[in-house]
Formats: sequence, structure tokens, C-alpha cells
Amino acid sequence: MASILHTAGTILQLKCPKCGKGRVFEKNGDAFLKFPKMHEDCPECHYHFDREPGYFLGAMYASYGLAVFEGICTFLVAKFMVQGLSELTIAFIIAGVIVSLGYWNYKLARVIWMNLFPG
Repeated sequence: MASILHTAGTILQLKCPKCGKGRVFEKNGDAFLKFPKMHEDCPECHYHFDREPGYFLGAMYASYGLAVFEGICTFLVAKFMVQGLSELTIAFIIAGVIVSLGYWNYKLARVIWMNLFPG
């Protein structure tokens, strides 16, 4: 159980799947709209993140799953916690949430993928 919690913590903090200390992504600073850049290797333990060409294509499935989960949660909150919203308004709210979390999902999906298939 402690191992699962440790792994979940390193995933949410976007840390290296091997050592749990090094950052997977470089800091963007003030450039929010720049594409996130991954380190080639872990700055702490030098674990190589990109295992082979096309390795992160599978992370798209994890990103899709995150977006579906966020959309369902948003629908449930909008439908049952806020009264009087039309279906179109709920659809726009869901789309807004999914688009606004896309940057985070991209990074999180890659770290999840590295933890599922460490290579």
C-alpha cells in the first residue's frame, strides 16, 4: 500500500519513475503557452525517459482517459450541483474544463505511461 501511495505521489509531482526525485519536465517559468519540454534523462539518477521511438504514443490513451474522467466529473458537478443549466451550457463548461486541463494532462499522461511501462 505504501508503494502505491509513493508511486501516486511521484506521478502527481511529475517526478522520475525510477528515483522519484528528479523532475521529468523542465520549468517553463512565465511561458505558459509554450509546449512542455521533457528532460532527456533524469537530472538526479540519469534514467533515460524516452525508451524507444514512438514510446510516448501510448500516452495518448492515458491522456484520453484523463480527459474522459474530467469530463464525467464536470458533467456530474454541473448537472447535479448547479441548478438551471441548459445542456448546451453544460457542454460548453465540459469543453472548457477539458481544454484548460489539456496542458496538465499532456504532462501527467507521459509520467503515468513511464510508470506503467518503465522499459
